[in-house]
Amino acid sequence: MSEFLDFLRHQFAYVAIGEFKPGKFKEAEELFEKAVATYATGFKGAYLLQLPNTDKGIAIIFWESVEEMAANQSEAYQEILKQMTPLFAKLPDTDVYEIVSEIQPKSE
Repeated sequence: MSEFLDFLRHQFAYVAIGEFKPGKFKEAEELFEKAVATYATGFKGAYLLQLPNTDKGIAIIFWESVEEMAANQSEAYQEILKQMTPLFAKLPDTDVYEIVSEIQPKSE
């Protein structure tokens, strides 16, 4: 029964879509990795996507719950965000999405 209840509990994804100043994507990537390294309880994984040959990207960070996401906003994390902010061409669009469907490839 526990596995079934775990299945019913949806996870969340923090999504940020933005563009960095010309040539700043690599520096932003390094700061993203440092920020993610500060996460602990409730963190389920992260992706940083880059539109090829541009400074545009999408960050997706998966969380067990919105409360755990908020609990990971540590002082170290905030300091890294302060370093990243000037790299943006404009502030990114951010939202928190509920994961309502997950489809895994069939095992061979």
